[in-house]
Amino acid sequence: MAGIKSLAKDTAIYGLSSIIGRFLNWCLVPLYTIMFPADEYGVVTYIYSIVALVLIILTYGMETGFFRFANHERWKDPIQVYTTTLISLGVTSMLFILAVFAFISPISEALECGKNPSFVWMMAIAVGIDAYTSIPFSYLRYQKRPLRFAAIRLINIGVNIALNLFFILLCPWLWRVAPGTIAWFYDPAFGIGYIFASNLISSAVTLLLLLPEIMGVRYSFNGKLLREMLVYSFPLLVLGIAGIMNQTIDKILYPILVTNQQEAMTGLGIYGANYKIAIVMVMFIQAFRFAYEPFIFAQNKAKGEDKKQAYRDAMKYFVIFALLIFLGVMFYLDVLKYFISPKYFSGLQVVPIIMIAELFFGVFFNLSLWYKLTDKTIWGMWFSLLGLAVTVALNVAFVPLYGYVACAWAAFACYGVMMIASYFVGKAKHPIGYETGRIISYFIIAMVIYGVGAYLLVTPHAWLNYIIRTLLIAGYVVIILKRERIAIPGVLRRHA
Repeated sequence: MAGIKSLAKDTAIYGLSSIIGRFLNWCLVPLYTIMFPADEYGVVTYIYSIVALVLIILTYGMETGFFRFANHERWKDPIQVYTTTLISLGVTSMLFILAVFAFISPISEALECGKNPSFVWMMAIAVGIDAYTSIPFSYLRYQKRPLRFAAIRLINIGVNIALNLFFILLCPWLWRVAPGTIAWFYDPAFGIGYIFASNLISSAVTLLLLLPEIMGVRYSFNGKLLREMLVYSFPLLVLGIAGIMNQTIDKILYPILVTNQQEAMTGLGIYGANYKIAIVMVMFIQAFRFAYEPFIFAQNKAKGEDKKQAYRDAMKYFVIFALLIFLGVMFYLDVLKYFISPKYFSGLQVVPIIMIAELFFGVFFNLSLWYKLTDKTIWGMWFSLLGLAVTVALNVAFVPLYGYVACAWAAFACYGVMMIASYFVGKAKHPIGYETGRIISYFIIAMVIYGVGAYLLVTPHAWLNYIIRTLLIAGYVVIILKRERIAIPGVLRRHA
């Protein structure tokens, strides 16, 4: 259990920065939904969907590649692996930024930003910086320095939030009462552009904070190493592109599939805002991912069945905690929904669907260890392409009929198919021996509890509903503690 305790500790630290940061960013959602109409917030959702895809392309699987080769039996110098990766991403990120500036007009027109090309070049620089700094962040994870990792992440988020509040709240007030104080830099017509400006500045601050990790190492470039890393990482690039498209293609396709553009951007804004409510599940998965990749590659050096038991335990406890998060969000959704403006409440129906979809994705990520450890990353590519095919087909077929609700169900089906395919192929090619029956039983228990609390034991009194639902969550925890033989009080441990 020592490995699982270490994984839990690192997940908690990464999770602290992720949860606090995402929560603070989450708090910007009501600001955006109040200050900007749904169609303008739809533009923000659309651009960030494109940015998420570009970021995956610019990192081209090298984060996982770095962990694999830094722990590789044939490459004994992790610093050379790090600096080779850093040089590679530095060159490609700079070429990307230069290409965007060279073709700024057609790119701006294609992204519906023809009147505001500054939106495009600001996000191009920001995403280039973010791609490059992903490797110093990976280096901190490799060094097992989650505290510095978390501190820099939180500073980045803090700067971004402070600038959003400054530009979107304070500057409009100053413009009304003392316009002369800000007229030299502030333009009220720039609107949502200040969201992108805040992002750019916070990314630049992050780059400065990571200079010790960038400048404080002895650089050594190895072309042969880079070629091997690219061969290993290329399927991960395709996997990443397909994976991020599974997350964003619905938002990219939505304005195309809905003929009325005003209606399309309004629906996209509502969908994007309600997607943010499910961010708690995304935060947990992201925190787990930060800790899990270094964990699995380090565990792979162990002998015998111990490492497989660690993988089995990691999967089981991941599902247990993810289901607890699902119940917590859904049972208190009547409170959490006020993080967005009431004019967006029509989209609340997608929240449980998205949360279960994200849980499926988290299980898929757990299952991905078999092809990463055996250097058969091509399988990850096939799984993601399968999921992408499901996503595109369902969106094209049903979005014109059912709107953004079809987007949520397409994500559910996509991640469910990927999870099931990865499980059965992995079981045949690199069996781990997951406690599948127990995990499925926990899922069923959680869904029954959800159904009882959300639909059966519902009273006209909100306070009584919360008491019932809290007791149901406590019941879930008790069931887990008993079935897993976890003792309380004190540090969680198994009974002998």
